[in-house]
Amino acid sequence: MKRTTLSAFTICIALSLSCPLMSQSDEYTHTHVNGEGHHNHQEYKEAASAEKVKLVTGQGDFIFSWDQELTAAFPKDAIKFEKRMHGGFNNDPETGIVYTGIPGYGLCSISPDLTKWTTIGTDDRLKDNIHGIVFFIHKGEKFLAVAQEGKRVLVLNLAGEIVSEILKPTGNEFKFKEANEFYTSEDSNFGVTDLTYLDGTIYVAHGYSKGDFILTIEENNDAWSWGDLAWGGRGDKPGQFQTAHGVYAHEDHILVANRAAGQVVKFTKKGVYVDVFDEIPQGSLICNVSYKSEHYFMNALQAIGNQKSAPIYVHTSRKLKSTIIPGDLEIPNLTNIHQVWPHIITASDGSKQLYLLVHGWNKGKYAVLKLDI
Repeated sequence: MKRTTLSAFTICIALSLSCPLMSQSDEYTHTHVNGEGHHNHQEYKEAASAEKVKLVTGQGDFIFSWDQELTAAFPKDAIKFEKRMHGGFNNDPETGIVYTGIPGYGLCSISPDLTKWTTIGTDDRLKDNIHGIVFFIHKGEKFLAVAQEGKRVLVLNLAGEIVSEILKPTGNEFKFKEANEFYTSEDSNFGVTDLTYLDGTIYVAHGYSKGDFILTIEENNDAWSWGDLAWGGRGDKPGQFQTAHGVYAHEDHILVANRAAGQVVKFTKKGVYVDVFDEIPQGSLICNVSYKSEHYFMNALQAIGNQKSAPIYVHTSRKLKSTIIPGDLEIPNLTNIHQVWPHIITASDGSKQLYLLVHGWNKGKYAVLKLDI
């Protein structure tokens, strides 16, 4: 597979009239000192020096800035837990509500405009680390499922009431010999990292383990339990994994972020290998993948080379369109990234604005990036 590396750059919008991307206000208008728009040199110099240089990052149609106001909407009573963040996001496409988890604080919903956070449910299990989360509609009802690495998978309704708790397999569930052999061994663990939903089935990534599989969960009489479909295993052959970290359903296929291999791998919903994405920069530890506005969004876990933070990629599956470096925006404590999630806010006039929700890791951080238009 041919790979090319695009180095990210930061555009510091200069305070001079010659710069085509100059921004001296949030509305991208030039500062006119007098009513006729002619600048006295000294007056312009004083006005320009008062303006704050705006930092942006990315290329082409995908250049982003840091939205500090929406970032600051993070609940004040959760700040002491923020450094423990180690999960991701998912949303209800009908309402625009976003769901995420904060270890020690709980399962949360975020309003469609990203200004209000609310905790969901009272079960103490929801305060455990939610390493992966998915919203889905099954038989006309809305649900969430969460992966809690080392412990369980939970299926719950939107009120936070737990419908099913799925624990580590015992080794007789799957029509896949490698998975059954792994789970019957004494040294097996339950390394669930992420999950997604497609056509009645929950797909679970089990990448924090030597048993590096994609597993499935199915519903029967309102209860969810392990299905018989599983595939993968640790290795470098097509269809095997080197840490199956993120999993995402899109266009009737299952996409797996094969982290240590730096790949996004495409499968049929029956687990048949299809292909891998092209043009992912070498050395990228791809954690997760999602889709919005005709593009895939994915993130590496950590910086490559002299980057100031882990990169975020905008991708078509065949071509890399933009490399976004949140560290270039001088966001405190954001170095490693666990997941990025694209989110669109629709204004009252019908206009749409794309944002990226960033779930930091290691030092822990929540941040919101805004597409510069």
